Amino acid sequence: MAWAALILWLLTALGGLYLLTTWLRNGGMQHADRPGRRIRPPLILGHFALAATGLVLWIVYVASDSDALAWIAFALLLVVALLGFTMLAAWLAQRGGATAAETADAAERRFPPAVVGLHGVLAATTLVLVFLATIGVGD
Repeated sequence: MAWAALILWLLTALGGLYLLTTWLRNGGMQHADRPGRRIRPPLILGHFALAATGLVLWIVYVASDSDALAWIAFALLLVVALLGFTMLAAWLAQRGGATAAETADAAERRFPPAVVGLHGVLAATTLVLVFLATIGVGD
């Protein structure tokens, strides 16, 4: 179970890295001070940093089988998921058109919906697998 979680976490990270790169290339940092519902730098960079930290801890857990590391990685992943849902809400609000005039230049409007959806599905599955592995299912 721990290996399956690791593989899915890596795939999720690849999708997230693509989204972060898209955001950066389209001026996410430069447009951060503009009005409207946007994904702000502390949110997306915090999401990335915590996800990467959790992934490293999970890799160490898989290598060492330390229960404490598994629980810390899982707790980090919960925070990452909450940040991800916050970004998803902003992205969906933009796509709904409620703030289209204010966010027409928002970098996250360039996110491909398929990548956002796949990233979310992989992330949710990773969260479940990490939890199951952490509580000892599949040992």
